[in-house]
Amino acid sequence: MHTLLLRLIGPMQSWGVQSRFSVRDTGLEPSKSGVVGLLCAASGRGRDAPIEDLAALTMGVRVDREGRLSRDYHVAGVGGYMRGAGAIERENVVPSSRYYLADAAFLVGLQGEDMALLSGLQQALLNPVWTLYLGRKAFSPGEPIALEDGLKENTSLLQALQNYPYLGGRIPPARLRAVLEDPSGDQVRPDQPVSFAERRFAPRRVRTLFFPPVVQENSLSREVS
Repeated sequence: MHTLLLRLIGPMQSWGVQSRFSVRDTGLEPSKSGVVGLLCAASGRGRDAPIEDLAALTMGVRVDREGRLSRDYHVAGVGGYMRGAGAIERENVVPSSRYYLADAAFLVGLQGEDMALLSGLQQALLNPVWTLYLGRKAFSPGEPIALEDGLKENTSLLQALQNYPYLGGRIPPARLRAVLEDPSGDQVRPDQPVSFAERRFAPRRVRTLFFPPVVQENSLSREVS
């Protein structure tokens, strides 16, 4: 097994899996559908392109900074919603609540047997065809998504997530939360992508575990000083 690691850090991120009508939710960590969509953008795959090879990869997320759950209140109008005198035209107002994570940091791992596929994805992330964003087009990454040393040959997903240095940029907590895809996991996520063209998704099982961070001395000394 081989693993490709991605760094998802930014001022705002949103990974909705159950958004309906006027409420746009976000999970507390990146969704698999969102990460596969990000890989499609990097590779230049359109909505109608097959995604079976990407969806078959086993995904895990290490949470280096949990972030803060926040809400934006949006109001949209059909043909304008404010009268010239300043009164609001209620009839055409469509309000919505859009949730996002502020100041979160994640290390995402994708495990598979095809090293050529993972290597190609690494190159696509280094030179993306289309713009990459963290769940919504307005949410740009704060740091490059591709990690120069992110391609781990003959390394399992769990090993890669456990051993990669902490990305949180602050004095780390005693342990980091991780969510790993597992057919026998006790939690269900409705974010297994089947078709982006038809917006079809299936459930997948995951498990949550915790392990201590690996901290590089130089990064910690800079934070303490």
